[in-house]
Amino acid sequence: MFVVVGVTGGIAAYKTVQLVRLLVKAGHEVHVVPTDDALRFVGLPTWESISRHPVTTSVHDDVARVRHVALGQAADLVIVAPATANTLAKMTAGLADDLLGTTLLATTAPVVVAPAMHTEMWRHPATAHNIATLRERGVIMVGPEDGELTGGDTGPGRMSEPEAILEAALAAVAAGRGDLDGLRVVVSAGGTREPIDPVRYIGNRSSGRQGVAVALAAAERGAEVVLVAAHVDDGVLAAASALPGVRVVRAGTAAELGAAAEAEAEAADVVVMAAAVADYRVAEVSPRKRSKDAAPGGGITLDLIENDDILAGLVRARRDGQTVVGFAAETPGEGETLLDRGRRKAARKGTDLLAVNEVGWARGFETADNAVTIIDAAGDVLAARRGSKQEVAHALWDAVLEVRGKR
Repeated sequence: MFVVVGVTGGIAAYKTVQLVRLLVKAGHEVHVVPTDDALRFVGLPTWESISRHPVTTSVHDDVARVRHVALGQAADLVIVAPATANTLAKMTAGLADDLLGTTLLATTAPVVVAPAMHTEMWRHPATAHNIATLRERGVIMVGPEDGELTGGDTGPGRMSEPEAILEAALAAVAAGRGDLDGLRVVVSAGGTREPIDPVRYIGNRSSGRQGVAVALAAAERGAEVVLVAAHVDDGVLAAASALPGVRVVRAGTAAELGAAAEAEAEAADVVVMAAAVADYRVAEVSPRKRSKDAAPGGGITLDLIENDDILAGLVRARRDGQTVVGFAAETPGEGETLLDRGRRKAARKGTDLLAVNEVGWARGFETADNAVTIIDAAGDVLAARRGSKQEVAHALWDAVLEVRGKR
């Protein structure tokens, strides 16, 4: 999702750094638009490093792309946090004397505002009038909270916490997208870990970002989502856990993930297996840490046995009307293409859809972007998408709707 975060000149701007971080960790493309006053509180290098995009306050930068309106046009969501009393007044009047002002006038996306100011300013009739007007126009207000303010004052005017703003913002987007409304969805994410002993395990490089993005996209579009999460990088689950309509079930090993997915799939309309599941597990897990002293200089040998094929099992148990989607992370060999490998796997597994993506040392895993080719049961390409993992997730749900519509 393309998110614009406007930051205005209040001390609460330091909290917005965490909000941007949560959005980026969840796989969203975030562009920060601060006012000049905002940069007095948190500097431009911080916004650029945390958002991973260039930041400017001027309508005269990047003129060739008409950036002063392009940001608003591209946005799926606009958040203004903190929003000062001055900013609320400018929004009400429709002033566009800086990049944030032009962006707000150029967008048709949901706009979520987190006010922050001293109590007297919040209670002033002018501010109350501006808030009422903006709400009538569809702007969503989050807070402010009642609490300690700058200078030792207390009362209403404290900016809401980043997690609360994120929850309200994602809910606002979900309310505007309803093409998955009424569907019950199960999504798996992350990498399983197969224990060797109490300390070591066999694992993989999956961060869980793509699976979590698939779950978030489904919830944003109205689905009721169960996210079966194996090992997922710190912070990646934060947005999913905060979003209404998403229930998280944790799993560690392939066997645990399989049991959870099978149980949840019984009531699901769509099952998406995006988790990176270990193909093998250790035949005999040691109850104690394996010591090098047991085999000095000689190394150790591990006997591995094959795990059950969770995806194939879900396909076999698929009921009428249910759609099963798999992911295939592949490294094509000499003389074959990614699509060749994907088609063979789709035929072997029997999935309704298969999202095939090439992985390697610097692609697929542990990255913000992804590239997938989505094929149906016949091996025909329904979509190919390269971009953020959130963009890939929405392309996947578009393909799911296409297949279900044909059925």
